[in-house]
Amino acid sequence: MSTNWPQWEVFVRSTRGLSHVHAGSLHAPDETMALRNARDLFTRRNEGTSVWVVPSAAITASDPDSKGGYFQSSSGKNYRHATYYTASEGVKHL
Repeated sequence: MSTNWPQWEVFVRSTRGLSHVHAGSLHAPDETMALRNARDLFTRRNEGTSVWVVPSAAITASDPDSKGGYFQSSSGKNYRHATYYTASEGVKHL
């Protein structure tokens, strides 16, 4: 096996209607082989209904060490929360 093969991230949906969940990573020469290998490695017991493979190089992620400032809501932006708004009189179905 060549060590120059790209790495692929594998996502599996276990039941119809559920979200795909990251199952692991693998190396393969192309997307077809990555999909076949992902099926063989991560759905051996027929637990999957759908498999996605994504080149690891195509994924951009936030830095876990800077999560505080990145994910905290800015103060003074209460309008982003549903509790900020009041229901108007005469408006049905709210």
